[in-house]
Amino acid sequence: MTYQKKLPVSLDCGLNLFLEVINGKWKLALIWSIYSGIKRPGELQRKIPKASRRVLDTQLKQLIDHGILSKIDFNEIPLKVEYKLTPLGETLIPVIALTAKWGETHREELEHLIISQV
Repeated sequence: MTYQKKLPVSLDCGLNLFLEVINGKWKLALIWSIYSGIKRPGELQRKIPKASRRVLDTQLKQLIDHGILSKIDFNEIPLKVEYKLTPLGETLIPVIALTAKWGETHREELEHLIISQV
């Protein structure tokens, strides 16, 4: 049984399109990891150990479906698969880098606010 979204997708503005593509707990980490040179599923699992393999596989497939990643199947035994960013996916790198920089710039304040809510 496949997951069905309960709410319709809203594609009426660029922000909604962006969120539709990157929405998912591990998608940004997957994109950044692949950009950083981690290409194989097992390597991605080790890089993001808190995510289950099933969730990572689902989010990788969604990123492929949205044109952010491509999957390369090597005809080898044992089976070898690698992921790479598409040209469209590469355009996300400056956005992710700027977002990470914002987090680092405001780290102290954000950590204090987040810790105080726990």
